[in-house]
Amino acid sequence: MTDSHAELHELLLRAGLEKVGHGGVSEALPSRAAWRPVISANTVPTLTVPDDRPDLVAELNRQWHRLAVERGVIDGDGEFLINVGNQGCACWTRVRLGEQWDLAGLLGSRPGQPEFVTMSPDGESVLGVTCEEYEVWFVAVAPFGDWLEAWARGWAAESPDVGWDIVLRRKTGPARLRGAWREGLGANPSASPAVLCRLLDVAPEERLPSGLRYRELPEEVVAAWVAHPEWRVRKELAERPLTPEQSAALFRDPDPHHRWLLLTSVVYQHPPLTAATFAQLATDPSPRVRAELARHRDLPVRHLVALAADPDIEVRKEAVSPAWTHLTPPARAALLADPDAGVRAEAVLLHHGSTPLTAAVFAALPEDTQRERAARTCLLARELAEKLVHGGETVLRSAAAQNPHLDSDLVARLGQDQDPGVRRQVSIRPDLTEAERARVAVEFDPEARCHPLQWVRDLEHDEEAMRRCATSAHVMLRRSAARATNLPPDVVDLLARDEDRVVRLFLAESCAQAPADLLLEMARTWNGYSSTRMIDHPNFPRQGLLRFADDPDPRTRRLALLDPEAPTELVERFSRDADSDIRYSALRDERLSVASVIRLLDDPHWSVRHTAAVNPRLPTRLLTTRLYDRTTANSTAANPALPEAVMHHLLNH
Repeated sequence: MTDSHAELHELLLRAGLEKVGHGGVSEALPSRAAWRPVISANTVPTLTVPDDRPDLVAELNRQWHRLAVERGVIDGDGEFLINVGNQGCACWTRVRLGEQWDLAGLLGSRPGQPEFVTMSPDGESVLGVTCEEYEVWFVAVAPFGDWLEAWARGWAAESPDVGWDIVLRRKTGPARLRGAWREGLGANPSASPAVLCRLLDVAPEERLPSGLRYRELPEEVVAAWVAHPEWRVRKELAERPLTPEQSAALFRDPDPHHRWLLLTSVVYQHPPLTAATFAQLATDPSPRVRAELARHRDLPVRHLVALAADPDIEVRKEAVSPAWTHLTPPARAALLADPDAGVRAEAVLLHHGSTPLTAAVFAALPEDTQRERAARTCLLARELAEKLVHGGETVLRSAAAQNPHLDSDLVARLGQDQDPGVRRQVSIRPDLTEAERARVAVEFDPEARCHPLQWVRDLEHDEEAMRRCATSAHVMLRRSAARATNLPPDVVDLLARDEDRVVRLFLAESCAQAPADLLLEMARTWNGYSSTRMIDHPNFPRQGLLRFADDPDPRTRRLALLDPEAPTELVERFSRDADSDIRYSALRDERLSVASVIRLLDDPHWSVRHTAAVNPRLPTRLLTTRLYDRTTANSTAANPALPEAVMHHLLNH
């Protein structure tokens, strides 16, 4: 809990309010929306109380409670939402009244000067209390949704292009808004190269705008970033794809730690490097850099071979495995006799990929993980193979069950193993016939997370292999085949009708030939991250989706908007839907009225509010007011309607 939240909690406790649960509120209109009718210049109070009454605090508490009950602010469980004006916290707290409470005496700058707003949990009733000259105002609004609709329509009627001069005339802006403006401008799609380059200049206490890391940038901006004099700015480039020439400039950094940090990202992302950069890094003075370079999958063979003979132990450890197939017999022999036990063990494992591994050499391996790997990958001498297969260590039997060199009789023995994990490893071997596979008793959890079998993925361009996998009794083979990007029509038809839901899901996610009815099924029933992939698939059926407009399931209902014949009225209706994803979909439809876009600026969900805030159709004067609100400055600065002069003006503060 932050200090400000702790102070608020203590204040509410002293005021006699009991938090409901943890007090947090996630499904409610922003508190600023509820304050709006309370502090508006056009507000007509529901009730006023002179501030010179001798019993002022008691009277204010009595009137608030009366109005809160009459207007439905307090629900049937005695609960309501509250936001205190002078606490600097925009969040709501869900509370109920305790036995002894005093809102008017404690929720303000001093007793009798309250500043707070309350709202019913359903968001339909608002009651705010604020101080005006010589009196205290009570402002009650119900139904609040109607008030917001009218407020949005009023803004929508304004001229859309009037107001930027208000911003340009302001000589200074609050320092607390500078970071929010920079963040927003970093994500603004219409920010010019000149604006984006200015964002690279950060004060010591500032961070680089996060939006710059992930967006497309003009070449001149990236060039300026690469040439930036501060490492803390340059290092952010590690998260971006760069050209070989841009990477080359970064790797000329004199600090070896910087070069290593950049290289770790390059190794992970695998962007191309120039031949000169590879050569430079292969002879880098830092062993840590050379060791990291050995992990780069595109490192030229000559450098890989050289690193396998590097004087540093850690470099040799990293290089020995990727270099092994390219090494001469003397070079391999040197690694097998390396002074470091770790390097020797790695060389032994690689050497016995084609030379039988004896029980004595196996026992001499220094670590359990190395012995497990040997059981899984090495060519095992028959004596050792039998010992592992009949041994008591389940982890070694499971490893042996994956060994591609294992004799068929030993594979059959492991297929009858008492451990279900061992039997499962046998059941997915690529060398089994379907009859052999069927004889392995497998316990399979259809809901367990699974990864496609790599050997099946490697065969995805072999149509006959895909047919065999698609007709397999083993579901993992069928699931793996369904991950192929292209499949013959008969295989697609078979997998699309598979009894296993994950098979059908994988086919819908991955296959270019996925049928329309399957894509529709998954769009209606799957709520994972890939659900949008179904809708974007070229085969997804859009005609006739209007029939789902009244479906009780939001995942199905939202599809109606994809129908080419979906009317504008449906867009407006969906912008008021109870489901936030449907409101979000409506907001992305260009036919949605400006008034509805404005109304959604106060949506309970941040993603909807943000998407509304970056809509370029918002009236200019509304944008200018939101630029100077700390809760909306970030998203407003990301609006592409901001003129370049305004962007520069914001950066001048």
